[in-house]
Amino acid sequence: MRAAVLEEQGMPLRVRQVDITGPREGQVRVRIAASGVCHSDLSVQNGTLLHPVPTVLGHEGSGIVTELGPGVTGLEVGDHVVLSWITPCGSCHACRRGESHLCPNGASHMLSDHLSADGETLIPGQGLATFAEETIVPEVAAVRIDEDIPLDVAALVGCGVTTGVGAVLNTARVAPGSNVLVVGCGGVGLSAVQGARLAGALHIVAVDPVSSKRDTALRLGATHAVSPEDLPEALRYVTGGPGFDYAFEVVGIPETIRTAWEATRSGGTTVVVGAGSMNGKVEFSPFELFYFERSLRGCVYGSAVPARDFPRMLEYWRQGRLDLESLVSHHIDLDDVNSAFDAMQSGETVRSVIRF
Repeated sequence: MRAAVLEEQGMPLRVRQVDITGPREGQVRVRIAASGVCHSDLSVQNGTLLHPVPTVLGHEGSGIVTELGPGVTGLEVGDHVVLSWITPCGSCHACRRGESHLCPNGASHMLSDHLSADGETLIPGQGLATFAEETIVPEVAAVRIDEDIPLDVAALVGCGVTTGVGAVLNTARVAPGSNVLVVGCGGVGLSAVQGARLAGALHIVAVDPVSSKRDTALRLGATHAVSPEDLPEALRYVTGGPGFDYAFEVVGIPETIRTAWEATRSGGTTVVVGAGSMNGKVEFSPFELFYFERSLRGCVYGSAVPARDFPRMLEYWRQGRLDLESLVSHHIDLDDVNSAFDAMQSGETVRSVIRF
């Protein structure tokens, strides 16, 4: 089969012929129909996020089950599925307390040896390898969906949409009537804007330096969309000065984390959604942590339970309450993935979707 392989971080992906074996006990083979090109894939490619290589990237995908391994009981050949890059074990302390997104075993499927090229094992990117025509995943990583849902639409809930909407509904549990700030209007940030609208926020201020992304944020439910330079004025206008009840940082760099933190009112909540570098540092003084009594929260995968949240996101879409189509800038072929990375890096696009 064909797959886009990252052979060395910092280098372009190369579309190669790749061998695939399996599935084994508890696994399924999935023919990929569509894969989102997520900013986290770009961060792996450019070295912001550390990841073993060589690897087949892609972790936001949908497809059709074509083969079952021994012991698979919850899926059938022909099922349409969305793939989850976290595969909870179901038995650890995190899973037992209902926080399966924090399962310490949730990334164990990254050690799969199903993919190879010229005799060399390829690591499946974040365990899924959706930049390929087929993949092998644990049964728990494939969430069945209704067959009438377009698979290119469904692919988006595999990461970006669930992360953004989930950050609002699951992680922060935004209260109706709140004032909400979203810093960064990529695919995840725009999903957070929609999540705030779903939660009944009174005001939703979206911040991004790119005007086209601000325009999209307004279409998707933001009440105000401003450049970073205009945020202080928007804060005064919307909140009267105290700051936002909830601020979502969806970029992952120290400067924007501080921006979101400083725009949060005393007693409010700042949620860091962006996947940043392990080397970045954000400074807080002991006094400000004490004095402002703000909550600072991380957010993994929108605190989601995929089996619960994927169908919920798609039902929101079916009801017209969640706009997934507006999150897609381009539909592309596998050969165009490097161009999609370039456009994403420049801020020109929100999300490209590879169709197979």
